[in-house]
Amino acid sequence: MKLTETTIRLLVIEDEDYDIRRIKKTLDPYSAEIRIEDIVSNGKAALELLQANPGGYDVVITDYQISGGIMGDELIRRIRILAPALQVIVITKMTINLTNFDFAAKLIQAGAFWYCTKYPGDIEDYIYQPTDFILSIVNAWQKKRLEEEQLRSAKKLNKNVENILSQKMIVGEAPAIKILREDIRKSAQNSASVFITGPSGTGKEMVANNIHYTSDRRFENFVAINCGSIPLELVESELFGYAKGSFTGANSNKPGLFEIASNGTIFLDEITELPLSAQVKMLRVLQEGEIEKIGRTGKVKVDVRVIAATNRNIEEEIAQKRFREDLYYRLNVIRIHVPALKDRREDITLLLDHFLESFTRDMGKDPVELTAEAKKLLLSYNWPGNVRELKNIAQRLLFGEEQKITVQIVQKALGLADQPVASSLSESDKKDLFAPFLHKGVPLRDIELEFRREYVSFVRDHSSSDADAAKKLGIAPPNYSRMCKELGLKT
Repeated sequence: MKLTETTIRLLVIEDEDYDIRRIKKTLDPYSAEIRIEDIVSNGKAALELLQANPGGYDVVITDYQISGGIMGDELIRRIRILAPALQVIVITKMTINLTNFDFAAKLIQAGAFWYCTKYPGDIEDYIYQPTDFILSIVNAWQKKRLEEEQLRSAKKLNKNVENILSQKMIVGEAPAIKILREDIRKSAQNSASVFITGPSGTGKEMVANNIHYTSDRRFENFVAINCGSIPLELVESELFGYAKGSFTGANSNKPGLFEIASNGTIFLDEITELPLSAQVKMLRVLQEGEIEKIGRTGKVKVDVRVIAATNRNIEEEIAQKRFREDLYYRLNVIRIHVPALKDRREDITLLLDHFLESFTRDMGKDPVELTAEAKKLLLSYNWPGNVRELKNIAQRLLFGEEQKITVQIVQKALGLADQPVASSLSESDKKDLFAPFLHKGVPLRDIELEFRREYVSFVRDHSSSDADAAKKLGIAPPNYSRMCKELGLKT
């Protein structure tokens, strides 16, 4: 009966011919399954062999005390650095007639798989006890195969994470974006709750992705949910799940999103849309690390990192009793703000180039060129939909077959085809437009609010539906509906 399916390849490090002969004699009956590939007399030569061919051996058999300077614990550690899955068996005379646990622990800590006493009862013929010695080699070989598989899996997982991060890359060199990247780096180093603020379309979910996939939880689930998209009557069952038979139609147990995200991260976008009843249960998850499933009396333990986000003024939501203050304090351990695109205009060109390059590559098209006037219009545009709108516009610019993107094409993509293009307002125009506001001392925020109301109203009047208007504005339909209510355009 064969010991293994393939031949186990050995590297022997021994400086005594007498001991080499005993090792060979011990292995002779198993020559078909275990083969000595190389024998060297010192650690330096062994490391050179491994550096030249790190995959050439399955198990290293080494004397603990050898010539050449590099030996013992140091040699074991350096072998494991060169070939992490390679297993090392140490032969030593330092444990004769005693049980030295400190010595054994030191070997294992250095990376050895096993060690054996150099001189058995039959000192003339064999190395250690032959059966145990052979079994230790086979076990070491099996452990090497297992570690290699684990390393392959880890490499594949790391590659998947790298691919996700490349797709979720934070593009920009503005000071605010550099601060944002540093906030992400710091947040990834722990599991504290994170609260992300910023206007709609700025990339809050992308920030959450970067925190998760650069943290220790990166190989676990990342679950993202827009709280505003869940019907109110289904919020608790979606987030926390339910037990079979808890209500009509509950034909099986349903895990909630918190269970699915356990050991990983859950991203709760538009957290202020949660009803107060769900906010109470959310507070328990953060305080106790447990959820209450509908129809189940016992609690379910979960280990979830919570990242929440909103584009609303959270302080105002708390003041109006629409959001629990105690829940906010639990969520707001780390605060991250994502700036609006208009506040980092120096990044518009970088983002545009990034999206155009990505889309042309995916569409199999040749790179396009923007005229100076087209770029100027894009840079002067206010981008109410932020980065999401810019990405959408970049895609629209490639719908045609033109290699040169003109200002007329940009106007059409922005929905400004019927408006005259002017590089800037004349002094007379500025006076007519701004003088009344200046005379009345109208605050900037009121002017911005009035402009948003008029502009959104104009877009609504020139759109076939709310979904069409939301698309033109570059925002999600739920956010569009809420914005219209805030501006008094909807009841």
